[in-house]
Amino acid sequence: MKIGDKVRFIYESGGGVVTGFRGKDIVLVEDKDGFEIPMQVRECVVVDTNEYNFVKKSVAVKDDELTKPKKAQPQARLQEDEELFEPVVTYRPAERPEGERLNVVLAYLPMDEKSLSNSRFEAYIINDSNYCVYFTYLTAQGRSWSVRGTGLLEPNSKMFIEEFGREELNDMERVCVQLLPFKENKPFALKPALNIERRIDTVKFYKLHLFRENPFFDEGALIYDIVVDDKPVKEIFTDAEEVKVAILGKKDGDAPKPQKPKLTKGSDILEVDLHIEELLETTAGMNAFDILNHQLDVVRRTLDENIRYKGKKIVFIHGKGEGVLRNAIGQELRKKYPRCLSQDASFQKYGFGATMVIIK
Repeated sequence: MKIGDKVRFIYESGGGVVTGFRGKDIVLVEDKDGFEIPMQVRECVVVDTNEYNFVKKSVAVKDDELTKPKKAQPQARLQEDEELFEPVVTYRPAERPEGERLNVVLAYLPMDEKSLSNSRFEAYIINDSNYCVYFTYLTAQGRSWSVRGTGLLEPNSKMFIEEFGREELNDMERVCVQLLPFKENKPFALKPALNIERRIDTVKFYKLHLFRENPFFDEGALIYDIVVDDKPVKEIFTDAEEVKVAILGKKDGDAPKPQKPKLTKGSDILEVDLHIEELLETTAGMNAFDILNHQLDVVRRTLDENIRYKGKKIVFIHGKGEGVLRNAIGQELRKKYPRCLSQDASFQKYGFGATMVIIK
């Protein structure tokens, strides 16, 4: 890349002409409006000059006219000639060898990091591949779904989906992204249409340190992979009806070796995240009943280890979901720990997704 090259941005729309450099990593790009934009060199790609189209007029010239002095042309004629020779530039997406594998990501960013408790949020979808992708972004409401965003993602680009507030977080615990990848005006390897569901941990929206550095934004963001190297991310969702069937037809089998729960200590509050992906490295071979029973085992073990600490407060983060785990915890407390008090945890901090238990 050198001064005078025409480039386009990989992760953002736009481009322009290289006017200079700042060190080895920053290139200065002048856009069509004359503004000079500093960009990372790795985020720009040179557009091939042989793709420019020049429109020229052929004019027959007599030999004696070559020796005649040139007459001054009117200003309008000069402008017309300049327009005739102005190149028509068609930008094309920069393709990368690794971009032949589909990678799609959801990202959530706070609009005010300094006041996270009052901040609204932005949702983006990112296409890190050489494919164009039609997408639909949906959230669950019970057993039905609502569309929150649709569009066409250009290759190696990101798109703003929506802005939302904390009052909407409880409707966003389950999201679905539908994808249809393709390429325009060229042959390509066929990829299947995809329908991927993901669980969004809304508690993370209350914790600034979880908005982490990422390759897509200058600011910290919550990142959720949707497709990784052509493989959709799969999650297990516990359904009340599935649990009933699993209980009636449960067979003994080898369960995966559990990990220690990830506990976060506050001043006098112990937080236990019961989302299964936080408790186990894999759920291979487990059905809905196995998952629920493992989560309850963590609840029992935590209570047994802390039962001697009178006044101790324990917050079990279970998410909103279908309410299966929440109800199961309530039944467990009533049967085996009747002296413990329970209530909904702080709505401001956890939404409707957590239960607080007080040791008595």
